[in-house]
Amino acid sequence: MLMIFGWRFFFYANERNEPAHVHCRKGNAEAKYWLDVEAFAAIEEHSYNMSPADKRTVRRVIFEHFDYIVSEWEKFQEGKDG
Repeated sequence: MLMIFGWRFFFYANERNEPAHVHCRKGNAEAKYWLDVEAFAAIEEHSYNMSPADKRTVRRVIFEHFDYIVSEWEKFQEGKDG
């Protein structure tokens, strides 16, 4: 879906009925962020092996591409119903 600064941002198809969110991974570091569209917020659900700098980078990328990620999430969800 999106690859920036070596971080891959993506969705999993087997997460039924969860609110909008995005996963990210780079090497052995990974995280999941809930996306609150109304509040323009990204809330860390979990992270593994991420430094504070990694978290700042990921959040910056999410906010810089927030509308795109949400749009891709919606398309992804529609595709699962078909």
